[in-house]
Amino acid sequence: MNLATHPHMPPDTHVPVMLDEVLDGLAVRHDGDYLDGTFGGGGYSRAVLDAKPHRLIGIDRDPLAVRRGRELAEKNSAFTMLEGRFGDMVQHLSDIAIDHLDGIVLDIGVSSHQLNDAARGFSFAADGPLDMRMESKGESAADVVNGADEEELASIIYRYGEERASRRIAKAIVARRGETPITRTGDLASIVARVLGKRGKIDPATRTFQALRIYVNDELGELERALKAAEQLLRPGGRLVVVAFHSLEDRIVKQFLTTRSGRRSNPSRHLPDLPSEPPATATFRLLSRRPVMPSDVEVRTNPRARSARLRAAERLPSPEGHVSC
Repeated sequence: MNLATHPHMPPDTHVPVMLDEVLDGLAVRHDGDYLDGTFGGGGYSRAVLDAKPHRLIGIDRDPLAVRRGRELAEKNSAFTMLEGRFGDMVQHLSDIAIDHLDGIVLDIGVSSHQLNDAARGFSFAADGPLDMRMESKGESAADVVNGADEEELASIIYRYGEERASRRIAKAIVARRGETPITRTGDLASIVARVLGKRGKIDPATRTFQALRIYVNDELGELERALKAAEQLLRPGGRLVVVAFHSLEDRIVKQFLTTRSGRRSNPSRHLPDLPSEPPATATFRLLSRRPVMPSDVEVRTNPRARSARLRAAERLPSPEGHVSC
């Protein structure tokens, strides 16, 4: 299917990755309540609304995404848009008197809207301010690059970017900022390129930019909190669908769902402190032992889908017959 003309999408709407697979995983019911925890451009939300659920709530921390979501809410009474972090979904939903859901979808990472806006500083494809903040508040990537000491910078780049040359990159950053502050995406990309040289098809700055973005927005911690919140909110039979785009995110999701389904997992030193032993009673049933991958057709049409991995699970009832925290 041509994603640009997907039946769930208006012609001018960005089509999210693995849309059909996400809808299959959610198995939307007409009487169900659902959450799109990463609203972004609203692609998943529009497709879920087409299935006529009882209610859909969107959450996003990006003010521009919230604005788009509120425009959608004005057109569809079944949709509610909330501003905030998806890791705080329990509190956000409590504020509107919702304590259980039938499905949750999370698309982890940066959106195309953010990547394509040079002023947000997420990408080095076009020069812009070195920002990377999803909420446009708090510590920016420029603050980290110019303020962290060399050892801390190397640790951030290695841990969150899995960059083996992190120490050399950190040393070059510190040397350069001693002459003038690093405030532009193009400046940082040039520094990394001089350290690493050409690296095949992937730009040498990719891992460093990824690391800074994850660190600035606490993306791995946010994902960990969201998975635990989903476990609390989902009714028995409710579905959790997570689309991740790089290995650290996918490992967190895999480890969480593996242990929560009663299986043992192999924890990584890169991951937050998630349980490595299965719980006394399984809380999830895996819908697939392996991650669902995008089709070759989708990858050709939408290169962003290339690294996507979808994992889905169904919430099991507790022994007492109710959802436990």
